[in-house]
Amino acid sequence: MTILSNGHLWKHTELIENKKFSFDKNKILQLLSKKDIDEAYLSISNWKGYFPTPLVELNKLSKELNLNKIFYKDESKRFDLKSFKALGGAYAVEKVTKGNKDIVVATATAGNHGRSVAWGAKRLGLKCKIFISEFVSDARGKAMSNLGADVIKVKGNYEKSLIECIRQSTKNNWQIVQDVAWKNYMIVPKYTMAGYSVMMKEILDQIKQDQISHIILQAGVGGMAGAMVAGIARYLNNVPEIIVVEPDSAACVMESIKSGKIEKIDIKRESLMGGMSCGEVSLVPWQILKDSIKYCISLPDDDIAKTMKLLGNGSLSDKKIIAGENSVPGVISLITSCEDEKIKEKLNLNKDSNVLLIGCEGDTDQAMYQKLINQ
Repeated sequence: MTILSNGHLWKHTELIENKKFSFDKNKILQLLSKKDIDEAYLSISNWKGYFPTPLVELNKLSKELNLNKIFYKDESKRFDLKSFKALGGAYAVEKVTKGNKDIVVATATAGNHGRSVAWGAKRLGLKCKIFISEFVSDARGKAMSNLGADVIKVKGNYEKSLIECIRQSTKNNWQIVQDVAWKNYMIVPKYTMAGYSVMMKEILDQIKQDQISHIILQAGVGGMAGAMVAGIARYLNNVPEIIVVEPDSAACVMESIKSGKIEKIDIKRESLMGGMSCGEVSLVPWQILKDSIKYCISLPDDDIAKTMKLLGNGSLSDKKIIAGENSVPGVISLITSCEDEKIKEKLNLNKDSNVLLIGCEGDTDQAMYQKLINQ
């Protein structure tokens, strides 16, 4: 290997196979329906400034790994928000408020979801309250306040910010627009996921005659991964090998797959992959993911900065790609899997494979991005 050598050992922490794997298209589309998915695409594709984000071929990396093609969905170009989350929160705001300007929307966020909710509220002329934990960077908070949101910082982690959001919203009769589902709070997260599924419609149109053999999906609470699985059920004629990747410090989907029920992770250290540093999988995504994903991979933070740099300097494709810290786990997990011949064979990765990766964000935190690529 040339691009990936220089004495660097690429790492993953764990890989497991889901023994209960069973991709049931009808069951998946009962949880996130064809109607939900189609309505989201119809609405979002008519928003001002909408265009499909690029699907970039990582041609240099595919040659290095001896794979046919690696497709990278570059969400750094999504509206002005540089993240796939622009599709979800803003669409959910539109659906729940239905043109009522008196509704105040509220959410808890690690960054990108809140920015989408704030942007969606601004689009519709609504007031917006955003709750962030003390670990969310000032730059991410400022990005939301710049969109007109009232940003409230809460002591503790993301879970604490969500609890405070629910408390104040209940007290003040604000409409919570959350991407996490819980008992009796399922509809709004479904709207958010329906928004995310727009990516799969775009990908279907962009791959043309190619057939996706593998898809690697990042999971925090599981919303994006669940939405893309529903998108596969809606749009693709084949079922790719579906792999979920998570930080090893917050592998809540992996631990839940192991036990067959939702497991809550006590996060001892926050991952660099901040948007994925979540302790519990959300209810709606879990119902989709528990049977339909084939493999789970967990990763340490070790290779995040290096991979961001490789994408940014054009080492992996003919195009230079601005990829945030949550965008690169798919790339890393693919490299680590291909460097271990046993794992490569287990995952059926070979010279005919067409792998889809989701580059879910750009430099949404510019200071963090510069710090990491300049290490």
